[in-house]
Amino acid sequence: MTLPVYATREDVQRALDIKLTARNAGQIDRALQSASRSVDGLCHRRFYPQVATRSFNWPDSQYRPSWRLWLDDSELISLTSITSGGQTIATGDVLLEPNRSGPPFNRVEINIGSSAAYGGGSTHQRDITITGLWGYRDDETTTGALAAAVASASASTLTVDGEASALCGVGSVIRVGAERMLVTGRTMTDTGQTVGGAGLTAQANSVTLTVADGSAFAVDEVLLIDGERILIVDIAGNTLVVQRAWDGSVLAAHTAGTSIYAARSLTVTRGALGTTATTHSDAAPVYRWDPPGLVRDLTIAEAINRVLQEQAGYSRTSKTSSGSKSTAVETLSLESLRSQTYDEHGRKARHRGV
Repeated sequence: MTLPVYATREDVQRALDIKLTARNAGQIDRALQSASRSVDGLCHRRFYPQVATRSFNWPDSQYRPSWRLWLDDSELISLTSITSGGQTIATGDVLLEPNRSGPPFNRVEINIGSSAAYGGGSTHQRDITITGLWGYRDDETTTGALAAAVASASASTLTVDGEASALCGVGSVIRVGAERMLVTGRTMTDTGQTVGGAGLTAQANSVTLTVADGSAFAVDEVLLIDGERILIVDIAGNTLVVQRAWDGSVLAAHTAGTSIYAARSLTVTRGALGTTATTHSDAAPVYRWDPPGLVRDLTIAEAINRVLQEQAGYSRTSKTSSGSKSTAVETLSLESLRSQTYDEHGRKARHRGV
């Protein structure tokens, strides 16, 4: 994945209730990329946060007051610095608007009570330069922490704890310190714990797994014991309540002392979205960027539709209510979700007074 997506591979996998294989992993990733860019196009904006420096002409043809710069599709989350005509304007001398509900901000206005002003360059081209965090919103969830230090800025894998493993998936945008990363893969790693008690039998109702330290695991984390994947659905002290034969794996017996693995090794793209790759200490918090709920829902729905259409050669059909005619599948619920997402998060046309 080269650009952020608004749902994870695991979201689509669960919604489709399919076993993840190397073959369909690529198919789901492609569907997520196209679905996310489709949502961008529908809403006329990009939702993910990106640190960047962008330039704007001044004056240009926007026909507005001399103290107002419209950003149009370059929306700001926060401002770091601004210059005009090569001269720095203090961030305290500008106002980010509209200021009623926070970002995204679609214009930067000079505080007319200050002595600051736009212009002054030798040409109007790229007179104003703004450095900041661009995008829709920077909503984050604390997902856990690193389970090992990242000693090199070029390292492409992170080892995380159980909570981060449960809450981050392939496609997640995560942040450690000031560095953002894109999660592009996950692999199993030894948790350092083993099956305790009497082990697990090869029965679906054998759902209590005894471990040495239950606090090292998290609900919704996927474990690997021998060749069977197991989903943690609850934790009571040092007992994990699990769902057996998860992800299409085969139910099997596991004796006490068998090593427990978990998907805690994340393959990542370092220094993503305008940030700089650096080292990180053990136990550093891991934050996950969260897109708006409707945006995530629509991305999952669009990705599912693409996967199913591709599997059917883009010829899925559905009977009408009378049952006499087949039509191409484009469900009303998906169209409704598109409308809801656009109504809530779409960037509407800006109208100027004459």
